[in-house]
Amino acid sequence: MALLSRTFMASMLVSFMLLQYFTEADHQFEMMGVNEAPSPQPPTIDCGVACEGRCKVSKRPRLCKRACGSCCHKCSCVPPGTSGNYESCPCYFNLKTPRQTRKCP
Repeated sequence: MALLSRTFMASMLVSFMLLQYFTEADHQFEMMGVNEAPSPQPPTIDCGVACEGRCKVSKRPRLCKRACGSCCHKCSCVPPGTSGNYESCPCYFNLKTPRQTRKCP
């Protein structure tokens, strides 16, 4: 009987400590702002229009638009103009093919 009483008291003590721990952890997350709504996403780009402008003077416009479109969807940006200007979108510039050549036109 004494063993059952000690076991019961130990389990109650552990339960109380766990409850206290999780209550404090939840309060700390609230203080850090974790329970707040996520921040709004940055404005999305219309990849079709952006790539149309980027590829309008290309020798192979269909290939250019396809490559540009996949890069645009990954990076959410397309450099201005028909070539160059990669500094305005470093993600677009740094995407590589499996052969380590630049993927994006």
